[in-house]
Amino acid sequence: MTLKEKLKKGPVFGITCYTGMASVVECIGRWGYDFVYLDLEHQTIDGLTNIERLILAAKHAGVSPLVRVSGVHDSEIRQILEMGAEGVVVPHCRCREDVEAIIRNAKFPPMGRRGGESNVRAAGFGVNGFSWSEYTRRSNEETMVIPMDEDFEFTDNIEEILDVPGVDAVNFGPVDYALSVGAEVGYRITDERVDHGFRRLAEEAGRRGIGIMGPVVPSREADLRAAIAKGYNMLILGNDMMYVNQGLKAVVDEVNKVR
Repeated sequence: MTLKEKLKKGPVFGITCYTGMASVVECIGRWGYDFVYLDLEHQTIDGLTNIERLILAAKHAGVSPLVRVSGVHDSEIRQILEMGAEGVVVPHCRCREDVEAIIRNAKFPPMGRRGGESNVRAAGFGVNGFSWSEYTRRSNEETMVIPMDEDFEFTDNIEEILDVPGVDAVNFGPVDYALSVGAEVGYRITDERVDHGFRRLAEEAGRRGIGIMGPVVPSREADLRAAIAKGYNMLILGNDMMYVNQGLKAVVDEVNKVR
């Protein structure tokens, strides 16, 4: 079942992978998470070569790979999708033209202008009765396009942004949104300006049937239920480095008791 199909049935849950380790991606999948969020914006994950390994690890473990790319670049988006990612997350979308560029680069005609090649993983390498029409139709239906709302300009232009056909969900980024308005930075929304941005997103996305992705940290039951009640249905429950640090701190706290 694709992530888009799961999303139709209810909220989906994922973990961000910053370590760039295929074994970590596999563990995320084997614990039953719905998606793994791979990053090309902030992390030095050896570029596209390692991202391909992480996508393969995700597919092996049965977890949907989503990749945050570095921007609206044609070749990067196309290559990520050809490697087998189920969707792209694109940072710092501030206007309708940004989102139109994502759709143009992620979708085949008639929705977009994505270039095609059959000798890629997403096309099954062109074997076993490959059909161009079936490949392009399925790709347009299943590929998720997720722009990021992490700047006040997104709120300023929200209606025309969300009116672009083909947007499946919006990733709300409270940290960068707070930076854009000069607010205190954190995953929890404590500033009225950031809260206003989220409420506008929840209102406009909900009206159009567009999903809302965002971090929910900490991820206790009460936090998850509160986030879902606010409108989130793609919940990012922290990242691998965060959990590594928590584990290491817990052990060193015990060590310090006997030093």
